[in-house]
Amino acid sequence: MEKKDIKSMPLKELEQELTARGEKAFRAAQLYQWMHVKLAKGFDEMTNLPKTFREECAGQYAYTSLETVRLQESGIDGTKKFLFRLGDGQLVESVWMRYRHGNSVCISSQVGCRMGCRFCASTLDGLERNLLPSEMLDQIYSIQRFTGERVSNVVVMGMGEPLDNYENLLVFLRMLTDENGLHISQRNVTVSTCGIVPRMRQLAEEGLQITLALSLHAVTDEKRRRLMPVANRYSIAELMEACAYYFERTGRRITFEYSLAAGVNDTDEDLEGLTALAGPLRCHVNLIPVNPVKELNFVQSRKDRIHAFQNKLEKNKINGTIRREMGRDIDGACGQLRRRERAGTLQDCGGN
Repeated sequence: MEKKDIKSMPLKELEQELTARGEKAFRAAQLYQWMHVKLAKGFDEMTNLPKTFREECAGQYAYTSLETVRLQESGIDGTKKFLFRLGDGQLVESVWMRYRHGNSVCISSQVGCRMGCRFCASTLDGLERNLLPSEMLDQIYSIQRFTGERVSNVVVMGMGEPLDNYENLLVFLRMLTDENGLHISQRNVTVSTCGIVPRMRQLAEEGLQITLALSLHAVTDEKRRRLMPVANRYSIAELMEACAYYFERTGRRITFEYSLAAGVNDTDEDLEGLTALAGPLRCHVNLIPVNPVKELNFVQSRKDRIHAFQNKLEKNKINGTIRREMGRDIDGACGQLRRRERAGTLQDCGGN
């Protein structure tokens, strides 16, 4: 019989699980604290729990603890990129970044991705499987243990489409922000989507205060369909309606992610279209110099074009920022490190 994933259980579910086995309710609180506050790597570290109880748990439950396969650190800005091995041998990537306002971690929500966005290396090998809540959480836990520094901001913008793993994502978000765990503020959590309209509307009803970031990348349906297959299903008009609905229901400002590629989506017409879409929503536009990916043929827009976009947005009272290029010297773009590892083109650099 397959073992239950104990690290994916919210506290109330864990209490029900243990009391059904005849344990006292306080055992659940102790166990939960070890897993989600003290960040224990296994039951054997939980020294204030009876040995027999720990042995029973080890025999009955699966305990997620990711193995660090690779660690790369940028010589430019100190960004750290982690390649983790899951319990079934699959690989996922996470990135740790230090900012003045605190430490941010960008995590993966799936092994691979099936969305097919043409800017992204994560999707080149398709989707392997969804990540469990525990596997999303332990990316953060592993990084916090390694750095010894608290993570204050979490971005679900690594490998995968988060809204394509909706139920597991919701459990993860509630556990991450739970006062009994790391208790990261919901306002410090961002979830990215390529634009799955029904899930965007559903997320608006969940009572969360997270930021929703839409990977837009084009301002006409025709161009967006060439870059993002999801656009064959949902039009820009439908996307804008979903964004407006999310803002109406949550009061949280939407972010547009816009990767700028020379000659692809950085024309004056593109800029006019982006301004027209962003203005009514009072959203924030994150301009991203496109990441160079060996297997893809996109070239980063010139700096003067990128700044022209920012200036135009600001003149129209739209908050536009240019994303700092963190970790560019260590394959900072999603999916690249995993592909190199699978291809056997990386040198051994150890793990923890």
